[in-house]
Amino acid sequence: MKVSVCIPTYNRCQHLANCLNSIILNVNYPKDDVQICVSDNGSTDETEAIVRHAQKRIDIVYRKNIKNIGIPRNFLHVVNMADGKYVWLIGDDDLLMPDTFERLLKIINQNNSVDFFYINSFHLTTEYVFEQRQPFDTKNLPIKMERFSEWRSSGQMNFIELINPKISFDFLGGMFLSVFNREKWIENTHVLNSEAIHDDKTFSHFDNTFPHVKIFANAFSNSKAYFHAEPLSVCLTGAREWAPMYPLIRSVRLVEALDEYRKNGLPYMAYWRCKNFALRNFIPDMVYTIVHKKESGYEYLQPFRLLLNNGLYPEFYWSFFRYIIRKFNNLINSQRP
Repeated sequence: MKVSVCIPTYNRCQHLANCLNSIILNVNYPKDDVQICVSDNGSTDETEAIVRHAQKRIDIVYRKNIKNIGIPRNFLHVVNMADGKYVWLIGDDDLLMPDTFERLLKIINQNNSVDFFYINSFHLTTEYVFEQRQPFDTKNLPIKMERFSEWRSSGQMNFIELINPKISFDFLGGMFLSVFNREKWIENTHVLNSEAIHDDKTFSHFDNTFPHVKIFANAFSNSKAYFHAEPLSVCLTGAREWAPMYPLIRSVRLVEALDEYRKNGLPYMAYWRCKNFALRNFIPDMVYTIVHKKESGYEYLQPFRLLLNNGLYPEFYWSFFRYIIRKFNNLINSQRP
């Protein structure tokens, strides 16, 4: 088995139906080289019925947890279900392009020494998808869609070179962008803090926010990677229940991701540039987090530590002035006839 597509899911049966339909609509690929795994985190909606219906068209390894074990442990669980040499861990709301598997297998077969593939994705709104007939047919995708990464040069590089805002502005935070060597992943799951990944509070720790990033940093820091500029998937925006916590993720957890990469070989100057970039929204994000403290993850902030770790970076301060300028420009533009 070459590739296992692993889908963790919980109570989002409408999204999952579209995701699985996009897989069904893929044609012209060797079925023996692609495996589909779905780990249902104890859903109480029609998730199981959706999977059983899709199983009439494609083979799916399906397991349903007795109870919800949390997002990070469900990530680990679905990868453990896989048999493929490589794993593609995607969201239940992601869509695959109609010729994804044919193209992906070609890329992998041409780069046998590579352990990690960054596969670019398109952006699309959930509103667009659900305005169409359901389940969504990927033949109805818009002709023009924004790319997740604007980097245009496909090819091999060292894994650590992917940690570059020009290539990956979220530093591999989007799990749906990564196809990786399953064996190396499994060898490095021990780096996750057990207490953190058993904490049922959403995004309370780095390890239960970006467990895949921590594993990637430890497993692939010395590996060859491949960047594929042409998107093979579609990432939907608007389907994130955790949107109120995005400022915490963007300006705290992603900065912590850079610390993990630094510990695993990211050169200091690259770390400095990336961290400065990651702090470009810091002060407005912290203001939002404080104002919306009931839903923003405010209780997970450590103000003294944030100041100590980030106060030497220019964007820590410029983020405030840039925010004021942006607000002023919006005000001026709103008053124009």
